[in-house]
Amino acid sequence: MKIGIDLGGSHIAVGLIESSGKVLSKKEVQILKEDENNIKDVIENYIFGAIEEFRQKGKIESIGVAIPGTVSKTTVVKSVNLGLENYNIVEALHKRIQEPIKIKNDAKCAAIAENTYGSIKQYSSSLFLTLGTGIGGAAIFENKLLSPEDVPGFEFGHMIIKHNGKLCKCGKRGCFEQYGSMKAFKQKIIEELELDNKIDGEQLLKVVENEKDSHIMQEIIDEYITDLSIGISNLINIFEPEAIGIGGSFVYFADILLPKLKDKILSDNLLFNKRESLIINTAMLGNDAGMIGASLI
Repeated sequence: MKIGIDLGGSHIAVGLIESSGKVLSKKEVQILKEDENNIKDVIENYIFGAIEEFRQKGKIESIGVAIPGTVSKTTVVKSVNLGLENYNIVEALHKRIQEPIKIKNDAKCAAIAENTYGSIKQYSSSLFLTLGTGIGGAAIFENKLLSPEDVPGFEFGHMIIKHNGKLCKCGKRGCFEQYGSMKAFKQKIIEELELDNKIDGEQLLKVVENEKDSHIMQEIIDEYITDLSIGISNLINIFEPEAIGIGGSFVYFADILLPKLKDKILSDNLLFNKRESLIINTAMLGNDAGMIGASLI
């Protein structure tokens, strides 16, 4: 059995994963505001405790960790969501854990899981995008994750789609994720409809469903789909994938957004090599994708 760990901006999930990808057992805890000042201790202590508990269930072969941001072979180079920089997490965990430990960017882990067990498993060449707070992504060719040697690369969310556009957290302007992320879509709805900033995702989805035929909501959706289609069509023109998988909170809005996205990409003059159809599947493994993928690295 293998351990998969998903470090998110707001949670830590540790799962015991069998060879079929099934999650046999999972422990999860929320990262609280007060945890931010000693985040490394919080991460390490929770992982140590969970793994000790899982040892009682059987032999652990290896451990994989999915982490948002830029990671090298053993180190979190920078993770804005977790407030980590140049943190050698493998070295820290090896102080009390003897099993092999590997780390990888969380979007790449989700892509590995979806390619192995989920929405893009029947295609040897595919792209996977996570549309959430930002945009993460991965490219798969001949069922292998394409990746540079030292850093994750394939930062789809940080390709520029608008010259001198909105300022991104990365320091550049006009990045794809400033327009195509679900955060951008949701914030636009909140601003235009003058909603409470604290509205949760489920409530916001109900607002979109109730207002989808209104003029203002149609404008918001059309603008978002236009920006999203530009970024995705650029990726299609570069990689020519058989299929695209999309995860993140986009999945919950897919009934409204996905048909429009496919139509926009196919009907506008966006693709170099024209297509009659386009395969875009929503992720199947939900919030466990990163954890399952981490167990496979």
